[in-house]
Amino acid sequence: MLSDVMEDYLKAIYYLERDEGAPIGTSRLAEYLDVTAPTVTSMVDSLEERGLVDREKYKGVELTADGETVAVEVVRHHRLLEAYLTEHLDYDWSEVHDEADALEHHISEEFERRVANALGDPEVDPHGDPIPSPDLTPPDEGTGTRLDEHGENERLKVERVSDRDADELAYLQDAGVVPGTVLEITDVAPFGMVTVDVDGDEQSLPESVARSIRVSVATDSDESVVEEA
Repeated sequence: MLSDVMEDYLKAIYYLERDEGAPIGTSRLAEYLDVTAPTVTSMVDSLEERGLVDREKYKGVELTADGETVAVEVVRHHRLLEAYLTEHLDYDWSEVHDEADALEHHISEEFERRVANALGDPEVDPHGDPIPSPDLTPPDEGTGTRLDEHGENERLKVERVSDRDADELAYLQDAGVVPGTVLEITDVAPFGMVTVDVDGDEQSLPESVARSIRVSVATDSDESVVEEA
């Protein structure tokens, strides 16, 4: 049996590997989890003993096949729970991350199956993140490019939004910047502010927020769907 903390470490390594590439330095992992480097070193020792991570001196750690399977299962639980909390328990999308973090370690396979059935086996969670399949095949986490990588006059469709900061999510919801939204970049300020037009309303997004939004190039069909809605 793995502890909740062990599963949290595996999930963190999984996210970082897909966002930044493996191996993951212990200092980066410590920063991501907001813990000390010695704490990370001790936990990595335990995970390595269980065959869940491989560690290369001076380079960092990466998940083994077994470690990835555990991480993907936790991610599946987390994202299913976020979807269930928003769709069936009227949680705001800015509130579900912490709740899902607390619950993801403690649900049974039967509970997971029933939640998935109740939701109609969704492919993505409320923030646009892909939900792993029941066979725990790792999903494609690379959907879209970051909003801050684009320039003025580009029309884009929001694909995913990071769920880690509740204040950012509340801000984006008020701004109408959610998965499925079509927007146009109207200004990129030298100091990092990105201004976007969302259905006629301009919204200014700090660069740190724009970095957390994944987008794709909007097509005519995307635009027509938004207009019809």
